[in-house]
Amino acid sequence: MSANPEAARLAALQAGDAAAFEALVAEQHAGLLRLARLFLTDERLAEEAVQETWLAAVRGLERFEGRSSLKTWLVSILMNRARTIGKREARYLTIDFESEDFDDGPTVEPTRFYGREEEWDGYWREYPAAWPNQPEAEALSGELLALIEASIRRLPARQRAVILLRDMQHWGAEEVCNALDVSETNQRVLLHRARAAVRQALESYFEEQP
Repeated sequence: MSANPEAARLAALQAGDAAAFEALVAEQHAGLLRLARLFLTDERLAEEAVQETWLAAVRGLERFEGRSSLKTWLVSILMNRARTIGKREARYLTIDFESEDFDDGPTVEPTRFYGREEEWDGYWREYPAAWPNQPEAEALSGELLALIEASIRRLPARQRAVILLRDMQHWGAEEVCNALDVSETNQRVLLHRARAAVRQALESYFEEQP
């Protein structure tokens, strides 16, 4: 048995092992589809992007050298397919792959902190309210999940991708950097801004609850 499971799996895939490919699809398909849905809001187009990703993977397996993990490679293919489909179907485009996601704006409203002329410069005027202590089933209700997904959809492209991969797909930082071709520093900034935006949406939601 190979000491490197990833290398063994790649060898099986490149040898045409149908069972290995079926296992890869079963493992990665749902995550790829969820990612595609956040980029292409039309379900048909999201499914098309994923199907084209698998077709491209089959065609490209022989040339894949394993310099990244298989799932990182698949996400890279998906991003390219989503870009192509999004440009073709402009009315469904919800991601601008060419835009710059960085700006000088604050991630938290500055008025929530004491100012430079005040004694506690930089400290919270009032700490963020604690979220209600709700049972897990309620916290993960359809309404709340819909709110989270909606707030993620409003994020700039790479922020959206980073928070999905890090917090929803549980990827490591290095994997995300490789898949999205961003530096470790940029990845941290993107993730921080994305989390801040989603937290703000959740905070507003809980403040409105009776």
